Amino acid sequence: MSEPTDRRSIGDVAQLTGLGVHALRFFEREELFLRPIPRTAGGQRSYDTADVEWLLLCNRLRSTGMPIATLKRFAQLVRSGPGNEHERLALLEEHERTVRQKISDLTASLEVIHDKVVTYRKHVEDGTAAGLWSPTPSGHGGGSN
Repeated sequence: MSEPTDRRSIGDVAQLTGLGVHALRFFEREELFLRPIPRTAGGQRSYDTADVEWLLLCNRLRSTGMPIATLKRFAQLVRSGPGNEHERLALLEEHERTVRQKISDLTASLEVIHDKVVTYRKHVEDGTAAGLWSPTPSGHGGGSN
């Protein structure tokens, strides 16, 4: 009997997800998958479409800064099946708050940077940028903007 056509090797999954084979093995060791990854008769890992989709979600959550420990807890909750949706929701809401705070912090930083860009641009265009925020050697008094 032949294997289903949606089976993929670790190399194929690495290409599809952007994760290296070492990362995939790490995910397996850390029990971040929703099921144990089966092996072929030759001992090679055999992933299916649902595994790839889960990994893509994990990648997205990791790219938002979700810690591995939180991702692991989320995987445990999903793996255990229905009945813990409130816990899953709470975990995701907490992470959402964390990401929103990071966005707020980055937005404030971006505003400072943008103000400096506007100031520098005006001075460069006006030809008044020489010495703008230049350090002064200690002991020589005075300073620049």
